[in-house]
Amino acid sequence: MNASWIQQWDGPIQEIRPGDVVWIPPGLKHWHGASATSSMTHIAIQEHLDGQTVDWMEHVTEGQYGAGTRAPAAAATAQPTPAQRLIGDFAPKLVELPDNVLFGDVWARPQLSPQDRSLATVSALIAMNRPDQLRSHLARARDNGVTQEES
Repeated sequence: MNASWIQQWDGPIQEIRPGDVVWIPPGLKHWHGASATSSMTHIAIQEHLDGQTVDWMEHVTEGQYGAGTRAPAAAATAQPTPAQRLIGDFAPKLVELPDNVLFGDVWARPQLSPQDRSLATVSALIAMNRPDQLRSHLARARDNGVTQEES
């Protein structure tokens, strides 16, 4: 098995394999590297911000690394997301973009409330004539407090 490891600080260790794409949000403390049985080579694309591209922190401890020699984190047993249901069986890494970036990072930003973000999204989908996407976003908007009069 040719797998390496990645772990968000204090989170579960996850396996990554050749060809996998991993996206780490800015400012998220994490480590990645070889597993106990496999080396790792990778290409990193980083934004140059305020004269710096990365903050190197302390080394991973033997205890943190050793936790990976036990079983890696099991997949969550939650219901599959819409992207997982649509393309997860043949493009699992592509699912990470909408799930982790769009609905994870972008949707969760604090500058807009979930209700305001839903109103903006529903308005844009109506303006772009996207009825296929509108149904799921209207349901999410209701969950976020948008009233029938507002939508």
